[in-house]
Amino acid sequence: MSDLGDWFKSIPFITRSWFAASIAVPLIGKLGLVDFRNFMLFPELVFYRFHLWRPVTSTLYFPITPNTGFLYLVNLYFLYHYSSRLETGAFDSRPADYIFMLLFNWICIVITGMLMNMRLLMIPLIMSVLYVWAQFNKDTIVSFWFGTRFKAQYLPWVILGFNFIIGGSFMNELTGNLVGHLYFFLMFKYPVDLGGRSFLSTPEFLYRFFPNRRGGVSGFGVPPSRPAAPQPEGGAARGGRYNWGQGFRLGQD
Repeated sequence: MSDLGDWFKSIPFITRSWFAASIAVPLIGKLGLVDFRNFMLFPELVFYRFHLWRPVTSTLYFPITPNTGFLYLVNLYFLYHYSSRLETGAFDSRPADYIFMLLFNWICIVITGMLMNMRLLMIPLIMSVLYVWAQFNKDTIVSFWFGTRFKAQYLPWVILGFNFIIGGSFMNELTGNLVGHLYFFLMFKYPVDLGGRSFLSTPEFLYRFFPNRRGGVSGFGVPPSRPAAPQPEGGAARGGRYNWGQGFRLGQD
């Protein structure tokens, strides 16, 4: 228990809060302490009955059943792994900027969910973060199932295709990828690479609540010209190879 507590405390603050909420809310629904339907997104209840918590809980709740439990654990791993890497990598010491990215992605995903009658939004939000990580680390070599290896920039689309093959559904992954692409394009690609105007910037009030932790000016600057070498964690990077985790392999050690 002490080791587990130390590991949990080692998770960066924003990721730790998101990770804990993504465990607590599904557990509350699983135990029946609150009717799980109260966590789902129903636009008519949001607008006409002012159930203002639903856009938030719909991104935290996931039904835990024998058929969906493994998928839930996989996405929980994605949340922990890629959100931690973003928070301590590209967004290191800039919590306001990272929170703004999460808020922007969340707003876009909630709007899309309402328009497309999507009730649960955990996977799209996690996939949007994974997509942004992949763009910051596009040349990093990652390993997927069956020993396949490719650049990280293709990882979100490989996951989308794989889930479509085994489950016949890809809307959650597609929504997350498109929202992640929209954020990265508006924040970096268009203003930096294409010389366009900047449409996104972190609001000043976020810097007041979550100031940069060390010197420098507020804001992003530009994305790194090349990804930093992946840090060894959980048996991941060795000898220039990135292994994105064993937990996602079905029926294999």
